[in-house]
Amino acid sequence: MTAPNRDFWRFSVAPMMEWTDRYCRAFHRHLSRHALLYSEMVAANAVIHGPRERLIGFDALEQPVALQLGGNDPKALAQAARIGAEWGYAEINLNCGCPSNRVQGGAFGACLMREPVLVGDCVAAMKAEVSIPVTVKCRLGVDEQDIEPALDAMADSVFAQGCDALIVHARKAWLKGLSPKDNRTIPPLDYDRVHRLKSRLPHKVIAINGGIETIETCVQELAHVDGVMLGRAAYNNPELLLKVDPVLFGQDAPYPDAFAALEAYERYIAQQLEKGVPLHAITRHILGLFAGRRGSRAFRRHLSTEGVKAGAGLDVLRMAVSLVSREDPAQDAA
Repeated sequence: MTAPNRDFWRFSVAPMMEWTDRYCRAFHRHLSRHALLYSEMVAANAVIHGPRERLIGFDALEQPVALQLGGNDPKALAQAARIGAEWGYAEINLNCGCPSNRVQGGAFGACLMREPVLVGDCVAAMKAEVSIPVTVKCRLGVDEQDIEPALDAMADSVFAQGCDALIVHARKAWLKGLSPKDNRTIPPLDYDRVHRLKSRLPHKVIAINGGIETIETCVQELAHVDGVMLGRAAYNNPELLLKVDPVLFGQDAPYPDAFAALEAYERYIAQQLEKGVPLHAITRHILGLFAGRRGSRAFRRHLSTEGVKAGAGLDVLRMAVSLVSREDPAQDAA
């Protein structure tokens, strides 16, 4: 397989546990054709031994979509990567940034910032098994590490083994003393450190993540790095994804507004309802839509109370949408 060009990583939505499942990704795809989407992190051993359709199944309409793996055993990661490629994923990503207690117990995720050589071995093992891109997502460092040598060591190790792109969450992870939630906000952001890495490695693909909330900020960052990854901003205010294609890729958005995108998404929802998926499992990912519009609170309340009831269907969604003003949010606020 020919390696994708750098624009493949120009904009992506971050892998987020319990958030970026297949229903979320299908929704986001209705807002941007070009955004690279990521699965939730799945442990390599779960991919090998667990229920694959439930864990890594996805719809073709989600493409391009990447599978993020967790683990520290090169052989297991290689096997899981091969399975992911066989299932049709466009990329395999290794998580070296998650600070949760579960990954600390398994000595992977952000713990791997202390083991750059091992991470390189993991990349090499996966590259030997798949022809699709293999990438790494990491932090600046962990705990008392000096972020200058720590990030350089990680980058040099993985790129030496053929890593196709490095996505850097521009914060340290404090494994001692901070909860996973606090690790998303309390360690200070240091975008300049990521910019320095890109300056040192101009021919390598470097993307930045952490604290970026607007497409306008993405444009600013793309003057320094190859790609930008948004996480909670894209999830909590998904309407901003409608700007991705026109602003970052020079292409029309898939639909003219969020109302049209959601109407098109109904077809996918109907298919899932027929399979027995409860409505709330799908619509929980759209609660942030219409932020700033009159009626957005009523929209969320109706979905949250009616969408969880047995047998809830598209009529519940349509009623919720009818409560939202179609006027421009700026006019609503006037």
